[in-house]
Order: sequence, then structure tokens, then C-alpha cells
Amino acid sequence: MASSFLCFSLLFITVYTADGFRTYEVSRCEFNSTDLENVRFIRSTYYNKLELARFDSSVGKFVGYTEFGVKNAERWNKGPEVAQMKAERERYCLRNVKLDYQAVLTKSVKPYVRLHSVTPPAGKHPSMLVCSLYSFYPKTIIVKWLRDGQEVTSDVTSTEEMADADWYYQIHSHLEYTPR
Repeated sequence: MASSFLCFSLLFITVYTADGFRTYEVSRCEFNSTDLENVRFIRSTYYNKLELARFDSSVGKFVGYTEFGVKNAERWNKGPEVAQMKAERERYCLRNVKLDYQAVLTKSVKPYVRLHSVTPPAGKHPSMLVCSLYSFYPKTIIVKWLRDGQEVTSDVTSTEEMADADWYYQIHSHLEYTPR
């Protein structure tokens, strides 16, 4: 089975406001194992919801996205800020990744399954079975239809795994068939 990339973000937000304008930074770690080589540290700087500049450890430098962000990125890339951000990857991510990987990413939740029959709106068969799987984690799941112990692959459609906004996922698989 192919491995999937797990992404878990650790957020640290700093907010400064003056006369209704807001500037803030978001730091996050993206990883799929506790090995530091697979950890990506990203810090983005925003002003009024617009990303000005970003440090990405996979790029190894600051990149600006606005005129002001480009000027700051050029200045930061010449100063000690790049070395500080590279050190943040180890200081900020590695410490937290080990904890979060054990607390969250090694856990799994079995799906709640609902199977029901419906009349398809169109198609070459008069009936359709719908298998809905809800509230499972992690995202990777395989849904198979069996007829007389053999896997059925024709007349089967499935949705992608959809996030429920609560770290759980759902998927729906449809099998069109002719009753006999």
C-alpha cells in the first residue's frame, strides 16, 4: 500500500495591531515522520491578510510576495535571520513533532458505516447501493465491493476522502446493479 504524506501544523501566531491594521506571523511544521530530514519549517509574515514574505526550510531562504515583502526578504537573506530560521526548524519543529507524532499521528479511528439502497438518477442499472463511511482517521482508506466473494470493479464510483473539519474524514462509494 502506498504511503501518504501526513501534514500536521503547529501554529504560533504573533499579532501586532495599530489603528486597525494587523500584522502577524504564522509558523508551522509539516512532516510525515519524526525524522528531522522529513520536517519542513515554514514561517509566513502577513499584513492585513496578505502574505508579504515566507521562509521555507526546503527553499533555505526568505521569499517575498509583494514589493515590500521582496525588499524585506532580500535584507533578511543577507543577515542573520536565515541562520535563525534554519535553527528554528530544529528547535521548534523537532521538539514538537516527536510529541505530536506519538499523540496524534499514530492513532486511528474506525469509520462509522452506513449502507443503503437508492434509485439512481440515471445510468444503465435500476438500483444503486451507497456505502458511506464517516468519522474515520487517518485519511487513507480502501472501500471494496464484493459479489459472491469476488471484488466488483465495474459500475463502481467513489468520492475522494473529504475532510469533516474536525480531523475526521468521510467517503461515499456507489455500486450500480441490477437486482436478481
